[in-house]
Amino acid sequence: MAKFFIERPVFAWVISIFIILAGVIAIRNLPVSQYPSVAAPTINLTATYPGASAQVMEDSVLAVIERAMNGIEGLDYMSTSADSSGSGSVSLTFTPETDENMAQMDVQNKLSEVLATLPSTVQQYGVTVSKSRSNFLMVIILKSQQKSLEDMADYAQRNVIPELQRIEGVGSVRMFASQRAMRVWVDAKKLKSYNLSFADISSAISAQNAQISAGTMGALPLAEGQTITATITAQGQLSTPEEFGEIMLKTTTSGANVYLKDVARIELGSESYATSTRLNGVPSVGMAVMLSNSGNATATAKLVRAKMASLQNYFPGDITWAAPYDTSKFVDISIEKVIHTLVEAMVLVFIVMFVFLQNFRYTLIPAIVVPISLLGGFAGIYYLGMSINVLTMFAMVLVIGIVVDDAIVVVENVERIMAEEGLPPMKATQKAMSQISGAVIGITAVLISVFIPLMFFSGAQGKIYTQFAATMALAIGFSAFLALTLTPALCATLLKPIKHGHQKKRGFFGWFNRKFDSTNNRYKKWVERFLRRAGSLMIAWVALTAGAVYVYTQLPTSFLPSEDSGNLMVMAQLPAGATKERTDKTVEGLEKTAMSFPEVQDIITVSGFSFTGSGQNMAMGFVILKDWQERLDMSKSEPFMKRLIAGDVLHDATIVVKKMTGALLTNGAVKDGFAIAINPPAIRELGNGGVEFYIQDRNSGGHDALLAKRNELIAKMRESGLFGDTRASGLEDAPQLQLTIDRETAAAQGVSLASIRSTLATALGGSYVNDFPNNGRLQKVMVMADETGRMQDEEILSLPVTNNAGVAIPLSTFVKKEWKVGMQQSVRFNGYPAMQISTTPSGVSSGVAMAKIQELMKDIGGGNYSVEWAGQSREEAKGSSETTLVYALAAMAIFLVLAALYESWAIPLSVLMVAPLGFLGVVLGVWMRNRFNMSLGIPIEYANDIYFVVGMITVVGLSAKNAILIIEFAKDLQEEGKTPFQAALDAAHLRFRPILMTSFAFILGVVPLYFSSGASAASQRAIGTTVFWGMTIGTLFSVFLVPVFYVFVRKFFKGKGHRRSAREAATDAGLPL
Repeated sequence: MAKFFIERPVFAWVISIFIILAGVIAIRNLPVSQYPSVAAPTINLTATYPGASAQVMEDSVLAVIERAMNGIEGLDYMSTSADSSGSGSVSLTFTPETDENMAQMDVQNKLSEVLATLPSTVQQYGVTVSKSRSNFLMVIILKSQQKSLEDMADYAQRNVIPELQRIEGVGSVRMFASQRAMRVWVDAKKLKSYNLSFADISSAISAQNAQISAGTMGALPLAEGQTITATITAQGQLSTPEEFGEIMLKTTTSGANVYLKDVARIELGSESYATSTRLNGVPSVGMAVMLSNSGNATATAKLVRAKMASLQNYFPGDITWAAPYDTSKFVDISIEKVIHTLVEAMVLVFIVMFVFLQNFRYTLIPAIVVPISLLGGFAGIYYLGMSINVLTMFAMVLVIGIVVDDAIVVVENVERIMAEEGLPPMKATQKAMSQISGAVIGITAVLISVFIPLMFFSGAQGKIYTQFAATMALAIGFSAFLALTLTPALCATLLKPIKHGHQKKRGFFGWFNRKFDSTNNRYKKWVERFLRRAGSLMIAWVALTAGAVYVYTQLPTSFLPSEDSGNLMVMAQLPAGATKERTDKTVEGLEKTAMSFPEVQDIITVSGFSFTGSGQNMAMGFVILKDWQERLDMSKSEPFMKRLIAGDVLHDATIVVKKMTGALLTNGAVKDGFAIAINPPAIRELGNGGVEFYIQDRNSGGHDALLAKRNELIAKMRESGLFGDTRASGLEDAPQLQLTIDRETAAAQGVSLASIRSTLATALGGSYVNDFPNNGRLQKVMVMADETGRMQDEEILSLPVTNNAGVAIPLSTFVKKEWKVGMQQSVRFNGYPAMQISTTPSGVSSGVAMAKIQELMKDIGGGNYSVEWAGQSREEAKGSSETTLVYALAAMAIFLVLAALYESWAIPLSVLMVAPLGFLGVVLGVWMRNRFNMSLGIPIEYANDIYFVVGMITVVGLSAKNAILIIEFAKDLQEEGKTPFQAALDAAHLRFRPILMTSFAFILGVVPLYFSSGASAASQRAIGTTVFWGMTIGTLFSVFLVPVFYVFVRKFFKGKGHRRSAREAATDAGLPL
């Protein structure tokens, strides 16, 4: 194969040009995201039951829906949540391979079967089904100096939200305000004075605010002589408060008419007053945009911004918009940062090549081949339907040091043959390729086989690893193809013959060569000493392996490093039963505290809403930090070493979140309740950060017993010292006014239970009667008791109910009251009553924290309670059980591929023995950097996470590659008649320069990752630390021990006569040459 392209260089260039074109087209069309879409398909059902308690909502609505959903194909788990505000949701999560459209169809079908059994009020409001993600892509703010909040909210509901919902990639839009509604505020005292009830009000409105279909004058059949037809219209629906005020309720005995305006205050108000938004303390209207399950964050955010810019042309008055909270900004900056790292890595790699090859033409060949290999990788990931994300770009950065090796191996070998034998470039290239084609194929097969096992992970980790592994395998495959086609063609055409004495260099290169030759000779002597002590060194190798395993068990574990995404979240919760007025005052203090930090640019606060539950005592803030570079400049006063090792050590989000939480808890800013700051997880769709889990009641012990067990677990966690902020998520139990109806007394008074239920539901929860036309849109007519008639328990008991004689009777006649503490939020997970807990590990990794939680639950659960992980913790628990299997599969893949390629058990074994050395380098490097950070007071810790696994597999593959370079030549030398001892010694001496060249190229290529700062710095430093130290320490050990492995293995697997060359073995394996 190589000979064909050496003789036809134009053919090689034509193929390469096609690869370049495919890569450029792919880059222009590939979607961009931070991470591949990892969340499993999720379908959310939302129901509204005004006035219902959490228990009523669970029993009469959610439990019915939940039972209907059991048995849906592909359902992984489901959770339900109901709160005392009358809202409830069922979240159905399916397995990753489930088609979300089919899943939604199944859910709709199941829902339709039970919809008729739900309460009529729930049916009236409807049960919505959506397949959007729960996290927010961005929060859009509308503000105005002239328009009221109600007007802006109504305009947004009419003209903005529908436009946004039609954008590709948008799953849903949630507004933290409400559209207009006709609000009828009934005065209960006036109602009683006229012997009227709330049911009378609703009935009158329903009857007198109705659309009339009058028909047509002159409809067929026509009377003889009829010459015209006309549509008849009649006013049925009312449209203004004044018109609603004229609704007649009754006629008194004296003949006077009683109108709605006589007993109620009617106004054009808001449909709901549950939430409110502020931007930097200024009241505004907020809208949260959520991605669809398949939406791309960057593309969708651009479309949303473009649409808002277009809609602004039609905004009335001085309404303006802003989107200060936009998670897609981090995606763009992260990818841009990795691209810079990619360029820096390529420059460093080419500098290393130039220093070793010392010839511009020699360096030019890899400089041409490497970008083509990367473009081939981009073309491949486009064909596979993947995206440009942090993982694929990290793969490109790492693969630079790998793909350049193929070109270096070819160029270095051609140069050596020309220098030693005086052959012209064409002949030298042909001879070189006959020697190293097998090695190139073997290295490629090993490296690709190393990454394939990463695709066996399931869940979110599987999706992440698949993108990384596929990118690496594609680029390596293209590199090998080019090493056998374009590289030899370039060597034969670009290189010049080496004249006698031409290899002698002067100046820097002369000094470098003399020093390197001296080092190589000393290296050969050291290897000879080691070979004479092979037995002792094998014992040392066992000890190093055992030490590596021990250090590995001591490393903290995690899912992904905590990243500075440019924003934080603040969650505030007031005592149970606190009103929104108290919450708003707390929010003001929260805003002032957040804005006092120099790193903070903006803060959006939402009162009445939180990701853990909605209610008057809940609030949430979205803190937007200043640009990464601006915050990085704030750290210039820190010592240079700190800034070099950790980047922004003072103003990183992971540091700011700790300082902000401390300020919120200690400076008196939040006097009523508590507030904490949270750094969102790297993948937003996997929860809200930290360790999240449910404690489940498996044996129906009851709410009180579950609550007690939850509090006991939280107390144990706090006592352990391994957890920082530990809290129960959601709404706590609160005081409730329980009304007990004396049914006999009510019957004796002629009052039906239906009348009592209607009065309570309408007066306290609000009743949606029907709709009215308002500027071209039908909006709701809501009836509710005036605020002065429902603030105290005595006022509630004085609400009138009419009996069958038409006489208004106060509820106190047959209703008794009792104050007690009751459930404000009901949560179920997979059908079991549950309560959610969130915590942040303190001084330990998330993996250690999760293991401790399981241990504590086992001690106190008594077999009746269990732990179910949620969010990112669930994915981490899934992946931890598969890591060992993946390592084993990678090792087995190396062994079997080499065994098939070389028709030998000895060579694969001796290659595989180098893997623990790379493993040692990785674990030792991570452990040392953690210790170094601790000594400098840098609060950054590297863990056994996704990037650790990726780096580990990469280092193992590269370590095997270095071993192949030595063992391949040692095998050939032994077949020529040398002893294993001499063959190993000569091979090590001969391959020392290319091994160091390729290893240094790779190591320097990841230096920008190692010292990264700014956006996505945590991820870059994590993977950079793993591969930098893995290759540095692994190469240091392997260059001395690989010859020992070969000699040791050959003592047990002796060669029999003449063995086939690598070329013959490759041909027999069916691999192209």
